[in-house]
Amino acid sequence: MNYFLPFSERNLILTGYIGPDLSRIARELATSLKMSYFGIDAGIADRAGMFINEIRTQFGENRLKSLEAEVVSETLLRRQGVIYASGRTLNTSDYLARFLETGEVFCLTVNLDAMLHRLHVNMGAQYHNPHDRAIALAELNSEWQIRKKPGIREITVRPDMPREDIITHVASLWRDLAVTSR
Repeated sequence: MNYFLPFSERNLILTGYIGPDLSRIARELATSLKMSYFGIDAGIADRAGMFINEIRTQFGENRLKSLEAEVVSETLLRRQGVIYASGRTLNTSDYLARFLETGEVFCLTVNLDAMLHRLHVNMGAQYHNPHDRAIALAELNSEWQIRKKPGIREITVRPDMPREDIITHVASLWRDLAVTSR
C-alpha cells in the first residue's frame, strides 16, 4: 500500500469472482461513492473493437497482452476511481504491485460451491463440454489465486447476498479506510 497519495486521490480496485455481475457492481459502487469507473477488460475490448475472446482467437495472446499493457498503463494514471480488474490481469507481470501504489485492492469472493454453481449456471450447456469447462475452470482458478496475495483485502460475500447489500458493504469498508487514514 502506498501512502504517498492522499486517500482522497486513491483508487478502489475491485477484483474477484462472485459471478457475472462484478463489473456491474463496480459501476454501481463508483456511483454510490461518487467516483469515476473504469473496467480494464472493457477498455481492452473498446480499444480493439471486439471482445477479448475474439482478440485472442483472431490475433493471438501476444496481441491481447500488448493491448492489456497499454490499457493498464493508462489506467494507472487515473485517480479517485473504482477500477474493475480481473484476477488474470492483476496476476500478470507487476500489475498488482503497480495498482497497489494507486489504491486499495478489494477481492470479492463467495465460497467454492457457490462459485462452481454460478459457473455452471452461466455456462449452461457448455458446462458439459469438457474442453469449455476446462477453460472456464482455468479462468476461475486464476481469479481465485489473486485473493491471497499480499495487499489484497479479501471480502467474502454470502451466495444469496443481494447486489445492493454488497455495494453497501464495500462502500462502508472504503469509507472506514478513509477515516482511519486521516
